[in-house]
Amino acid sequence: MSQHGRHLFTSESVTEGHPDKICDQISDAVLDDLVGQDPKSRVACETLATTGLVLIAGEITTGGYCDFQKLVRNTVREIGYTKADYGFDYKTCCVLSSIHEQSTDIAAGVDESPEHEQGAGDQGIMFGFACRDTAELMPMPIMLAHGMARRLAEVRKDRRLPYLRPDGKAQVTIEYEGTRPLRVHAVVVAAQHNASVKMEDLRQDITEAVVREVIPPALMDKASWQNIIINGTGRFEQGGPFADTGVTGRKIIVDTYGGLGSHGGGCFSGKDPSKVDRSGSYMARYIAKNLVAAGIADRIEIQIAYCIGVPEPVSLMVDAFGTARISEDTIKDLIRAHFPLTPKDMIRHLDLLRPIYRNTAAYGHFGRTEKEITWEKTDKAEILKSDAGLS
Repeated sequence: MSQHGRHLFTSESVTEGHPDKICDQISDAVLDDLVGQDPKSRVACETLATTGLVLIAGEITTGGYCDFQKLVRNTVREIGYTKADYGFDYKTCCVLSSIHEQSTDIAAGVDESPEHEQGAGDQGIMFGFACRDTAELMPMPIMLAHGMARRLAEVRKDRRLPYLRPDGKAQVTIEYEGTRPLRVHAVVVAAQHNASVKMEDLRQDITEAVVREVIPPALMDKASWQNIIINGTGRFEQGGPFADTGVTGRKIIVDTYGGLGSHGGGCFSGKDPSKVDRSGSYMARYIAKNLVAAGIADRIEIQIAYCIGVPEPVSLMVDAFGTARISEDTIKDLIRAHFPLTPKDMIRHLDLLRPIYRNTAAYGHFGRTEKEITWEKTDKAEILKSDAGLS
């Protein structure tokens, strides 16, 4: 992103009832179920959801057992698809599975043995990003979009807005001066609803119960309030898998930095942490956040690249966008000195062999405050600051 002049940047989030997010949550629910039974489970689970159907496919090797029928229906019910008139519900949807074991060729390079350290579960590139936009050291547009998407689900579930249905999207445009967020330029919300509500009531309710509750008043001026668009095409009764097929891994920008940071292309959901798409991306965020928290840079992006079956990354890149207080070569030295980068050590350091993933599958994997989200800790900030000579 340009560091000079005024410009706009927009990020989007979606609710847990969005078709793609249903699939992400089911895939991660499968992962949680199996990792909870057998922490050494190897899971690559993909989900597709459409009218009346959930299909699970993928490769799983585990000592545990997953009741796919029960797990899928419970997940769909908890999300809120509980009525047949939604066109998709937990009682009547067909649940199919096509699962086989993971490749023995891959296992030979990935699994640890007396002769071989655990290697990366795939080749690929992973990015981590952090900036000073928010207290969470995340870009402001995606954090506000997540907040509104989460709030849409809250006011639906607590019956404050009982006419809402599970599907929905939220989008926020921020005006920046260089890298400094100034104000909200525009807000866009699409909220699924039942047939009875009047559109003027829905728009007023969402403005009051969602927009005003999430976006700080200091970021809104008169022009901002005039640039709120709620259900821009009018009615949004048909939604969820009834109206739009969902697939795991199609919301990777929602899952990360809202487009402000780079993305390596691989999704997280349904993958155990031996897959560096997941563990490498979590470590890269952990590194970036600690470097910004230490005051070493105000905005930083980390890239790590891996080769399947090889423990050590093949490359490490640092871009501080001109905001670093020490050289980027020195930052790379600090990263290698203080952060583990092999799959085995990343998994151990971040304690990733736990059933913690279903909760990450909606409203973003980063910028979260739950204590189990270890990659959001800033426990390395002080030693980094000291070793960088900034104390």
